[in-house]
Amino acid sequence: MAKRDYYEVLGVERGASEAELKKAYRRLAMKHHPDRNPDDKASEEKFKEANEAYEVLSDAAKRSAYDQYGHAGVDPQMGGGAGPGGANFSDIFGDVFSDFFGGGGRGGSRGGAQRGSDLRYTLELDLEEAVRGTTVTIRVPTLVNCKTCDGSGAKKGTAPVTCTTCGGIGQVRMQQGFFSVQQTCPRCHGSGKMITDPCGSCHGHGRVEEHKTLSVKVPAGVDTGDRIRLSGEGEAGAMGGPAGDLYVVVNVREHAIFQRDGKHLYCEVPISFADAALGGELEVPTLDGRVKLKIPEGTQTGKLFRLRGKGVAPVRGGGAGDLMCRVAVETPVNLGRRQRELLEEFRKSLEGDSSHSPKANGWFEGVKRFFGDL
Repeated sequence: MAKRDYYEVLGVERGASEAELKKAYRRLAMKHHPDRNPDDKASEEKFKEANEAYEVLSDAAKRSAYDQYGHAGVDPQMGGGAGPGGANFSDIFGDVFSDFFGGGGRGGSRGGAQRGSDLRYTLELDLEEAVRGTTVTIRVPTLVNCKTCDGSGAKKGTAPVTCTTCGGIGQVRMQQGFFSVQQTCPRCHGSGKMITDPCGSCHGHGRVEEHKTLSVKVPAGVDTGDRIRLSGEGEAGAMGGPAGDLYVVVNVREHAIFQRDGKHLYCEVPISFADAALGGELEVPTLDGRVKLKIPEGTQTGKLFRLRGKGVAPVRGGGAGDLMCRVAVETPVNLGRRQRELLEEFRKSLEGDSSHSPKANGWFEGVKRFFGDL
C-alpha cells in the first residue's frame, strides 16, 4: 500500500513551521494514542503514521531529502535518511507526551529542577457549611525541602557530584539498529547528579515529610466533587523545582432532613390523615428558618409543594434554587377504643360512595379490565 504524503498526514502546508508541525502532531498523537484507544487498530495505524511523518519532517536534513525525493529520500532501505544525527523517537515522545505521562512539560528540564507532585485532600462538610460557605483549617501531610541540606540531599559542607554513568545529562542512549532510544539514567534517576555523602536528616532525598496546617476558604454553594485549588501547597519540587498544588475536594455529608440535587433541595413532610383530608397549615424547616406551608384539603401522599428561592445559590453564579416539600400522609397507629369507633363510623359512612376515593376507584376499574382481558 502506497504511503500518504507526510504533509497530508499531519494536515499542514509544505512550508509549515516547526511550531505548526509540532502542534499538528500533538493533536493527532493525543487523538490516536493507544492508551486512549485500546484495541483500536485503525487508531493505532494512524498513530504510527503520524509518528513516522513527524519523525521525518521535524528533522531539517530528513525534511530536505523528503522534499526533494519524496519517500525514497528518507527510506533507509533505499539509502535515504538523515543518519544518526537526525531526530529520534525518544526526543519526540519526551517533548510531545510530557502532558500525558507527567514528564518535562511541568516538571522542569532534563537533569534539572522538577516540579513537586500535586496533592489531594478530601474535605467533609455539612450541608449548611456547603450552602453558606465557611473557612476551615486542615492538616495535610506533604514533602517539604530538607532544612538541614537546603534540599540538595548532600551532607552539610558537601555537594552532589556529576553522575559518572550519564555524564550529568540525566539520560542514557541505547542504540538498536536504525533506532536510537533515550532512557532516564538508572543511577541518578534523571538528575545528572550523584550524592556520595548523603544528608543525615533526609538520607539523600532532599525532602522530608511534614504536616502543614492550612486555612481553606470554602465559597458558598459548593457541592460534592467541587475542587478548591491551593497553588504551591503541594509537595516541594526536587532539585529546587517549584512546589505542586493542593486540590481540596469537597464531600458534603448526608443531611437528616434535606437532600440536594444541584441547586434544589428536597424534603419529606409527614402530615396527619386529618390534615390531608381537611387541609391545614404546617411549619416546615428551611436552611433560613421555619416557614408556613398551606395544605389544601384532599392532599394526597407524594404531592410536591415548591418553596421558591429556598434552595441553594450555586457557587458558579445564578439565582437560588427551590425547596421541594414532598407530602407523606401518615397512617395513625396505637388507636384507643373511642378512636377506633370513630374510624369505623367514618368507614361505614364512605361505603358505596366512590367519589371520595377517585384514585382507588380508578385503580380497581383498571384491575377489572386487566383480569377481563386475560
